[in-house]
Amino acid sequence: MASNGTAKCPPPMKAASNGVFQGDNPLHFALPLLIVQICLVVVLTRVLAYILRPLRQPRVIAEIIGGVLLGPSALGRNHKYLQAIFPARSLTVLDTLANLGLLFFLFLVGLELDPKSLRQTGKKALSIALAGISLPFALGVGTSIVLRATISKGVNEGPFLVFMGVALSITAFPVLARILAELKLLTTDVGRMAMSAAAVNDVAAWILLALAIALSGVGRSPLVSLWVFLCGFGFITSCIFIAPPIFKWIARRCPQGEPVDEIYICATLAAVLAAGFVTDTIGIHALFGAFVMGVLVPKEGAFAGALVEKVEDLVSGLFLPLYFVSSGLKTDVATIQGAESWGLLALVIFTACFGKIVGTVLVSLLCKVPFKEALTLGFLMNTKGLVELIVLNIGRDRGVLNDQTFAIMVLMALFTTFLTTPIVMAIYKPAQMAKFEYKYRTIQRKEANTQIRMLACFHSTRNIPTLMNLIEASRGTGKKGGLRVYAMHLMELSERSSAILMVHKARKNGLPFWNKSNTSDSNQIVVAFEAFHHLSQVSIRPTTAISPMSSMHEDICTSADSKRAAIIILPFHKHQRFDGHLETTRADFRHVNRKVLEHSPCSVGILVDRGLGGNSHVSASNVNYTVTAFFFGGHDDREAFSYGALMAEHNGIRLNAVRLILDRKVVGDSVRVDINDENVPEGLADEDFSFLEEFKEKVSEDGSIEYEEVVVSDVAEAVGVVQGFNNRCNLFLVGRMPEGQLVAAIGRKSECPELGPVGNLLISPEMKITASVLVVQQYRSSLTGDSLASLKDGDTTDEDGD
Repeated sequence: MASNGTAKCPPPMKAASNGVFQGDNPLHFALPLLIVQICLVVVLTRVLAYILRPLRQPRVIAEIIGGVLLGPSALGRNHKYLQAIFPARSLTVLDTLANLGLLFFLFLVGLELDPKSLRQTGKKALSIALAGISLPFALGVGTSIVLRATISKGVNEGPFLVFMGVALSITAFPVLARILAELKLLTTDVGRMAMSAAAVNDVAAWILLALAIALSGVGRSPLVSLWVFLCGFGFITSCIFIAPPIFKWIARRCPQGEPVDEIYICATLAAVLAAGFVTDTIGIHALFGAFVMGVLVPKEGAFAGALVEKVEDLVSGLFLPLYFVSSGLKTDVATIQGAESWGLLALVIFTACFGKIVGTVLVSLLCKVPFKEALTLGFLMNTKGLVELIVLNIGRDRGVLNDQTFAIMVLMALFTTFLTTPIVMAIYKPAQMAKFEYKYRTIQRKEANTQIRMLACFHSTRNIPTLMNLIEASRGTGKKGGLRVYAMHLMELSERSSAILMVHKARKNGLPFWNKSNTSDSNQIVVAFEAFHHLSQVSIRPTTAISPMSSMHEDICTSADSKRAAIIILPFHKHQRFDGHLETTRADFRHVNRKVLEHSPCSVGILVDRGLGGNSHVSASNVNYTVTAFFFGGHDDREAFSYGALMAEHNGIRLNAVRLILDRKVVGDSVRVDINDENVPEGLADEDFSFLEEFKEKVSEDGSIEYEEVVVSDVAEAVGVVQGFNNRCNLFLVGRMPEGQLVAAIGRKSECPELGPVGNLLISPEMKITASVLVVQQYRSSLTGDSLASLKDGDTTDEDGD
């Protein structure tokens, strides 16, 4: 026992070793040991996150599991490992760094919460939030009485009741936002209501936690708790009056598009640390000060974005996982022994789920929310996460929770969060619940005087000038039903925590960018679309898709269906370099385009941007374009000609409609194709013939369309005809998969099969085409033959200098 007593006071670790060649073991020194700990934690949590990705679990699940595995519950059962990697004398450094990372992470969480949104929370969401707190809190208090009578004897009753109530009533706002984004629910009514309720719940949880900490003083007069609470209240009040004017002054001095001065970033981070010091001195934990600072920073402008960019990756990537390990080292599942302990674990899980789900469902039904949506809300509000662990760790450090209770509560948080995604997927599938039936899914249509709806997608500001000029060209005369455009910003949902900041944009889904307060973020996209809306005769409604690249096509197709779009415009996955060659922007964009082409509920156009109209929007009066459309035969070519005819209605656009015909008297190897080609559906020639007859009638009435038929004897001659239009053309308009003997002879090998043979011809370096290209696929209920096969071809290696 004496040896054990002396082992509790080991000599402090030195920072750095002299190296193994001088006889030092690096693991006996603080810095190299910390590096090993960080690397081990990061690798394990990332591997677990990868394994859990098919189950669509948030990364916090992997981090909690990783922390538990590294602790005494699993690997820590090997004492040699535990003494080598996580010796007792290293834990002070580990905990300090973990809490420093947590402090800045809570600052980022505060940045996510917008006080203005909280003030605008509807009565329905507020009622759901209050119900989601009240019933679980009451049940938590009841559960604490059972625990005090069994495994938590002798703990201070007041703080224990409050800690248990808070632990069961928490909803993790950041984790919930990520789950909603993964499940494509962010922009649904359920998603918006869940986010609003969770934000209210988050703030209430912090207030209750402050109360619990104030009550948890050991061996002190009750007046001390009162002083702690009053001082905390005074600190928050002071911050509300002092901090916002300073932060707003800084934000005004950080214009959009300009780099933020380093002094402002350093001053803000120093203020966060100072606020943490004050709240720790008061006795309500340093995290509160950091969280309050984050909430008070203005959410508009470049300043908030710069703070996130500077702080996030280092904190959430390296330091924050240390907190999960710190928590995992305190979690020993082996302490849960016997029927009584496992029964208490089941009781805690049941109580947590019952309180959240039943409370939320009952109030949702009273607010006339359909039962299926109410049940979904219940499970979503049952999401736990990092804040739950913070509550439990503070409770343990304050002596309110013992080891066994702590382990039970950690497993409860893990279980309830893990359940959320699969259960919500099972009971609520909005993509399947909302199927839209509509008539006009193509540009080609018999009824000319009908509105055309377009879903125009873009990844960044680079796509916007050409996209706006294409929209201007597509508006026709403006006398018909007109053109309605939904401009969809495709934003990747990455593993970065700041991806949750996109929630605020998604919650405005479907509203005009400019329908905001004057203090809103005036970024380049907002300004560009606002100006275009006022200058043109086009109705534009922006929308946002926030998804992983692997499932972004689902958002695009679902939005096109719900908006009743006739055509989706997608940016090509390559952009033009200064030397005119095309360079891959990002290979993932190609995957998205292929999937949209395969599953689209309407026609699709892929836009190869070579600067249509230059680098800025061209006003209607200054439009002077020549569009060239080629016709070989088939559905897609008919759609391309129809789109060209729509463009030709614009006063500043001329259309060259060129039909290429194979001279049947000429027989050569390059065009020796079986006339009875199985890929050409029966009766297609009749459809082409009747379409062209109608088109020729339109040409006779419209002087802006010039129609010509060119007879060619071989592929080389056809290519020459196409190339001949380059110098007098601003935009080529072609079908994705034309049909007929001539196209079949052009060549089956192509670098980008999704563009089809003619599209590939127009982007090949040998052609030296300088005009933009729009490759169009007409909607069909299902793709067959070459149209489908071209989307299944394996990705070839993209050469940057094609």
